[in-house]
Amino acid sequence: MKHLIFLLLLTAISFTGFAQNKDAIIGKWINSSGEAHVDITKKGEKYFGKIVWLKEPKDEKGNVKTDVKNPDENQRKQPILGLEILKNFVFDEGKWTDGKIYDPKSGKTYSCNMTMKGNDILNMRGYIGFSLIGRSETWKRVK
Repeated sequence: MKHLIFLLLLTAISFTGFAQNKDAIIGKWINSSGEAHVDITKKGEKYFGKIVWLKEPKDEKGNVKTDVKNPDENQRKQPILGLEILKNFVFDEGKWTDGKIYDPKSGKTYSCNMTMKGNDILNMRGYIGFSLIGRSETWKRVK
């Protein structure tokens, strides 16, 4: 009987923790280079992130930095500040998967998975094709 109660309690705690972790990614994060803050939000059951702060929001001529490397010419005049760079992530078994990350420095979009280490560390893995071939970054929560 003690084992059954313990098992039920452990199961209940597991489900409570699972529900809380799902939205743990929501908030502001600073990228690994310290150049940008990205605000991650939830729309429906998917997660998105946009640039909300830049260390250097203007270029050397004093103009607002725009998405000049975007492969779509119509998007090249769009300011980097406010640009949505994380799209369509879904939470699955402790990680956020099936999303895309856009790199405005190169104009390229990559498949991406994200996992959290604690409450304030976000591990990102951007890749093309297989996640074994790609690049990893660690973002920290903005406090």
